Amino acid sequence: MKYLRNEEYPPSEDTFFIANNIENERGEFALDIGSGSGYLTKLLADNFSFVIGTDINFEVLSHQTTYKTKNLICCNGSDAIKIKFDFIVCNLPYLATDEILDIATDGGLEGFEIPKKIFDSGVINLKENGKFVFVTSSLSNYQKLIDYAQKLGLSTRIIAKKKLFYEELILVEAIN
Repeated sequence: MKYLRNEEYPPSEDTFFIANNIENERGEFALDIGSGSGYLTKLLADNFSFVIGTDINFEVLSHQTTYKTKNLICCNGSDAIKIKFDFIVCNLPYLATDEILDIATDGGLEGFEIPKKIFDSGVINLKENGKFVFVTSSLSNYQKLIDYAQKLGLSTRIIAKKKLFYEELILVEAIN
């Protein structure tokens, strides 16, 4: 499995797409699973009393400089956290791949394998009536992911779509 390089992971089109759709979210506790550059974690820190960002890659967390925040935890999904959150956001590794070569982007078979693990980890940290917002892509089996969220007892709806040259980004809200 390839980890990201040892420098800051820059935000990209999908990060900004998520940010534009969650910038008005407010509350007490928020979690950014797979924080990467820290862009979304920093955005949440402006609107929530307590924010945690997680990433599986310690080097990426330790090299966040532009969007540096407090409360960064190196772990798989949210496995190391025992707090309930009002709001969870995740820029999932959603690309459909036969094998996981880059943990930042590769979602495994149908773009479902890795997002499923993240859901299994994160849903236990979601408060009753809490929101879990995630991005996926038309290049993956996004309906399978939405169906899985519903199987976990979450109520889902697509809240935004953005057409890019080669794919459509799909932002989904799942409420506990």
